[in-house]
Amino acid sequence: MELGFLKPLFTKPGPWASVYIDTTRATEDAQKIQQLRERSVASQLIEAGADAYTTRAVMNTLAQEPVSGAPPGRALFATGAEVVLDLPLAVSPPEVEATWSILPHIAPLAWLRGDEPSCLVAYVDRTGADLELRDADRRETVGQAQGKEWQGRGHRSVPTDRYEWHYRNKVENAWNETADIITAELARRWPESGAELLVLAGDSRERRAVYNRLPERIQAVTVEVENGSRSPGASKRLLDQQITQAREKFAHDRLESALERFRIGRGKPGEHRESTVDTGPGEAAEGMPAVVDAVRNHQVATLLLTPDASDARREVWIGPGVDDVAVQRGQAQAMGVAKPERARADDALLRSAAAAGGEVLLVPDGMPGPAGGLGAVLRWSM
Repeated sequence: MELGFLKPLFTKPGPWASVYIDTTRATEDAQKIQQLRERSVASQLIEAGADAYTTRAVMNTLAQEPVSGAPPGRALFATGAEVVLDLPLAVSPPEVEATWSILPHIAPLAWLRGDEPSCLVAYVDRTGADLELRDADRRETVGQAQGKEWQGRGHRSVPTDRYEWHYRNKVENAWNETADIITAELARRWPESGAELLVLAGDSRERRAVYNRLPERIQAVTVEVENGSRSPGASKRLLDQQITQAREKFAHDRLESALERFRIGRGKPGEHRESTVDTGPGEAAEGMPAVVDAVRNHQVATLLLTPDASDARREVWIGPGVDDVAVQRGQAQAMGVAKPERARADDALLRSAAAAGGEVLLVPDGMPGPAGGLGAVLRWSM
């Protein structure tokens, strides 16, 4: 999961109200159940010491939940009488959870938000392309690339006389120019889209021509699918299935790749490379002290967490800055933090990783991961 969407949470001081609530309405008494859930949120926040204004802001926002079309769950983060972030969840929270803490309690998002990547979909044909952005909570048309016009357009049939070659050549040139236009538009929109995966749909010959023109960095995260059309009213059922499969495969391959890099960087089992004087650490960190050092130095490319990780639930010492995190209180003071405060390790580490442009991946139960449930793949080794 990319962490950039969390940055609004780190521009305001705490304490924070963090709420995770099931919003499914599949039963006849769904409205009553939802009211009970909301009462539970209010009572938990009041009991935890949340101020009345922030509690009221949370409750007012929850009251705006639509009767139908709601996601499986919802996460809210509020401070200073304002709901700063309201997120749909891909998975229903197992229970209502409302906390009041110095940092927003963001760790559950790793498994409730879903790890499938956001994707930019291009519906390609000879005349151009329509662009659509899909992520966990939206499907939005974001632009269009209009193809090159050519004089021969409008012929009802292909000439068969001596001008046929000239005609076909103009058709080919027009399409090559259209492919260039589509590619340029995709390259322009890619950075601002925030997408992690590019899906090319539509006519096979045309989408292959676009793929071959893409910059290598975008090609590396591009897949082609057989279905999809720009035609109004065209069915997207098969396309949706293929995009879901592509996103799942992307997420699986990304986790496998990260774990492989972690295992190589960590070294042999039992070899604590982060404390070896001669060779220094590898391009991986494992355990609380090593990971804390890595996030503080902006080394973390990927933070690895396992469900119910023992290290993640430990407390660390933090200050107001996103890089103010230390294992011991004295270390935080030595860093210049005047009044260090305790915080959950996973929340503090996610805050630092998000601010530095990192990502977090959840290692499922049964899959070998870092000892203690907390590790990192580094951007570089020390």
